[in-house]
Amino acid sequence: MNDQSILVEADGPIGILTLNRGDRHNAFDEVVIDEMTRGLDELEASNDVRVVVLSAAGRSFCAGADLNWMRRAAGYSEEENLADARRLAGLMRRLNGLRKPTVARVQGAACGGGVGLVACCDIAIAASGAYFALTEVGLGLMPAVISPYVVARMGETHARRYFLTAERFGAAEACRIGLVHEVVPDERGLDEGVGKVVAALLKNGPQAMAAAKSLVAQVAGQPITAALIDGTAHAITRQRASAEGQEGIDAFLSKRHPNWIRE
Repeated sequence: MNDQSILVEADGPIGILTLNRGDRHNAFDEVVIDEMTRGLDELEASNDVRVVVLSAAGRSFCAGADLNWMRRAAGYSEEENLADARRLAGLMRRLNGLRKPTVARVQGAACGGGVGLVACCDIAIAASGAYFALTEVGLGLMPAVISPYVVARMGETHARRYFLTAERFGAAEACRIGLVHEVVPDERGLDEGVGKVVAALLKNGPQAMAAAKSLVAQVAGQPITAALIDGTAHAITRQRASAEGQEGIDAFLSKRHPNWIRE
């Protein structure tokens, strides 16, 4: 059995980062956070990897913070606690800002920071038996560093409920409120669902997808002003003039596959 907390592998253009602490429900501590951040850096830097899948070994996706880590943190100074919080915030920001498309493969429990990981991925596919909970207030805490991503994903009204009640909700509810995009019947369906989304992503221009991710971040929640409209016009102008944009248009007109699709 592999005793590494995080597994990072590449299957051609697909990078897979796997939480590998199934015996601890993939709960994270400072070591896991650092390893995940390094793994994301590695996959981002790879010229071969075009899509990143975030998966988890065992019955649970991620149960949030490891209890032993929480016990240690109870004795930390304010400065040490702040450094710990910033470490987790850095992981969430890294995952959310990855230039490559990210897909969460979610089974079992996703609690606390595990919900944050799901919210930071571009696309989330959950098995029907998956469940979610923002449990922090039940411990006298709050879901602070994950809040920008979770609120953006599920919206303020649902965040108000689930941040405050700490109640568990199922995959169907997670899909209804926008936390996940699709619910599939079981583990086999989970692999099929993720595979289908990954196949769709691999048909698209890598630079165009990176630019599209950046575009969403720039326009989300912004008032529609002349400056915003002009910015979007400049964005499409740059992409049309790029080598990838020219290749895509030529391939379409020539009725052939663009060069980023490998037969």
